[in-house]
Amino acid sequence: MIQINNLTKIYKLSAKQMQKLQTKKSKKIAVNGLSLEAHEGEIYGLLGPNGAGKTTTLRCVATLLKPTDGSIKVCGFDSVKEDTKVRDSLCFLTNEIKLDPNFSPEYMFDFFGRLHGLSESELASRKNELFTVFGITPFKDKKIMELSTGMKQKAAIAVSLVHDPKVVIFDEPTSGLDIITARSVTDYLKTLKERGKTVIISTHIMSEAEKLCDRIGVIIGGKKVCEGTLDEILAETKAADLEDAFFNLYSVHGEKQ
Repeated sequence: MIQINNLTKIYKLSAKQMQKLQTKKSKKIAVNGLSLEAHEGEIYGLLGPNGAGKTTTLRCVATLLKPTDGSIKVCGFDSVKEDTKVRDSLCFLTNEIKLDPNFSPEYMFDFFGRLHGLSESELASRKNELFTVFGITPFKDKKIMELSTGMKQKAAIAVSLVHDPKVVIFDEPTSGLDIITARSVTDYLKTLKERGKTVIISTHIMSEAEKLCDRIGVIIGGKKVCEGTLDEILAETKAADLEDAFFNLYSVHGEKQ
């Protein structure tokens, strides 16, 4: 499971960054005192506008960034003091992380599988499952650069899951994908949930969050402004659907930013 306690992440801005952001402040608070838990056998969704702190939060969980303050535990391991054990326990996928275009899905899968210490039999078993689920087998020997956008994404997902992690972190997993490819991804996330994995995703697609997530946290300006099941959020915001709930929350909390 994932436990985030009072997470704060502050970036120091260069003069160029200050100019780009049109601010005189030399620091940017990306995440501000955020606390949440994602449990085993649960899909937890992070919602928020661009710049809300969703990706920064997930990067801190994945040990790519160190918190300025607060703490994070993944499967009981501290993300700073036991970062290696945390990385062994999870996978992290974002659209900004790309597979090397000059290699094939099979080569990349085998490379990262061996990097994670999988035996040849374990590697073959994982490859057979994931390549079958995502329809990669017919394209396994093609270079990544030759694949469609959807197939590149599915290959990246398969590679990220090679070591069968307990915690799965996906940042915008279906962004830019066609409806068929997106469905294959969300269906597999449900399968991971059924296997008892902890899944946490960020998404801008409200209908996706409604159908997929057991609980949802809404982040605006680096702060969690609402959390709960879909029904709980709709009741709290007096909204008919998640999109309306989000805009109701943003009308209150977004104006303070």
